[in-house]
Amino acid sequence: MTTKLPGGTVHALPADLRTELSAHDEALAAWHDITPLARNEFICWVEDAKKEQTRARRVRRTREELEEGQRRPCCWPGCSHRERDGG
Repeated sequence: MTTKLPGGTVHALPADLRTELSAHDEALAAWHDITPLARNEFICWVEDAKKEQTRARRVRRTREELEEGQRRPCCWPGCSHRERDGG
């Protein structure tokens, strides 16, 4: 069964990240607690990876960072796909 989770302001939630979050209650709760803009930043960070191993590491780090209480990806300048006015 596919768990319905919210995506970001520009990016839809990819399946690999959905699977990782759904398997970890603390990360899942944090995902629901952050803003759509913050979710967008995590998704964009994951999707910006050029190599599969980098993407897998970023999916794992997203879960870990959420479990650590972070609300945005560490060391990420921000999503370049959204308007700078927040939309």
